Amino acid sequence: KEGIYAITSVSVVDVENGIVIPKQTVVVMDGRIAQIGESGAINIPFGAAVIDGQGFYLMPGLVDAHVHFFDGPTFGPLLIANGVILVRDMGMPNDIILPLRDALNQGVTLGPEMVTTGYILDGEPPLIPQISFGVKTPEDARLVVRQQAAAGVDMIKVYSTLDQDTFLAILEEAHIHGLKVVGHVPDSIYIEDAAEAGLVSMEHYFGFEKVIAKLLGEPVKLTYSGMGSQADYLTHLDEVDPSTLRNVYDHLKDSGLTIVPTVVTFRNYPDLDTLDFGYIEGYEYLSPTVIAYWKTQMAGQDKMDEAVWQNWAEIVRGLNQAGVPLMVGTDLMVPGIIPGYAVHDEMLIWQEVGIPAADILRSATLVPAQFMGLGDRLGSIDEGKTASMVLVQGNPLDDIRNARKIEGVFLRGNYFNRQDLDTLLLEAEALAQNTSP
Repeated sequence: KEGIYAITSVSVVDVENGIVIPKQTVVVMDGRIAQIGESGAINIPFGAAVIDGQGFYLMPGLVDAHVHFFDGPTFGPLLIANGVILVRDMGMPNDIILPLRDALNQGVTLGPEMVTTGYILDGEPPLIPQISFGVKTPEDARLVVRQQAAAGVDMIKVYSTLDQDTFLAILEEAHIHGLKVVGHVPDSIYIEDAAEAGLVSMEHYFGFEKVIAKLLGEPVKLTYSGMGSQADYLTHLDEVDPSTLRNVYDHLKDSGLTIVPTVVTFRNYPDLDTLDFGYIEGYEYLSPTVIAYWKTQMAGQDKMDEAVWQNWAEIVRGLNQAGVPLMVGTDLMVPGIIPGYAVHDEMLIWQEVGIPAADILRSATLVPAQFMGLGDRLGSIDEGKTASMVLVQGNPLDDIRNARKIEGVFLRGNYFNRQDLDTLLLEAEALAQNTSP
């Protein structure tokens, strides 16, 4: 419900500094944070709906920095119910995702705000033809980048089978059009070289298996041989000299690369033969269409060895210690990933491996908002910013699991109390069972 709100006596989570500011009153008006100050020192506007924040914590809304927004009617409400107010769509057909992005951003469709890459740019033939353009040559690549820029995408996404010359041509052409290049590190290039060339965000662990192989003195193939085909190198992490690995982290930090680890993607991946979802929170919100898509499109991809994702999480901790910017993302639409719930799963994995909660929360709020060019109005709780915030029952800086304990969500000044959020969940469950996206 949109209107004027005053949240009184609330503890405000300052994500930038990793501290809590107690006993604050936050006034929301016209979709913005109009005032923040000590309770008692702020005049509550006439007609404001007062929310008693005593004992609660107000944090910025969360971001999922890697989604494929396949099922808008159910994904949108589920993300909001979990406090996710911004997503970066990393690959959908332009004619579907660009109108949906605009509808979300204008508030016509219920769900988080969105930035999107539209179609993925991959080698020929592309690995996922439904959502990709296959490009054979640098000239083809430049033309497709120009087409994507003209279509109005926010970023350009690259993928695994691009050859090195074509990949570099994409980077050059995107730079001309002021577009960031994000996505997979192609198998034709080392991660450090991709970062130096201008890739600004990399997804998943792809590229790090080559780092480990190289540090172990193993031969490295710079050709595509199957998605994650060299993942077993991650199981040899304990054989790598820690100081040489730190040098790699430092080099990546200096390059300006931001990393979206999506550890949850590999941890939650189910056995597609049995589709046992009992261990995943929120599986009741999966539509038969989504499950059918998983079974048909993801057939042949096996559940990952636990050591792979655990060692990848260990590398993420090292990257964080080195100061490499990280963003929380889930690869929503991959089997086992439930909209919104998986964001909290990812954050908990990071905490369990030893990353401080303040760093995790920053990677789920301020870092992605700034990366997407929206840091002037999203990512932190400051006067003048968009009122997209989450009211929770515990301090998320003490334990990131407290970010799950949602009492209410503000989406651009529209307030959803706990009852509203429960209604969204019930509607999403009914929709999932009765309709196709």
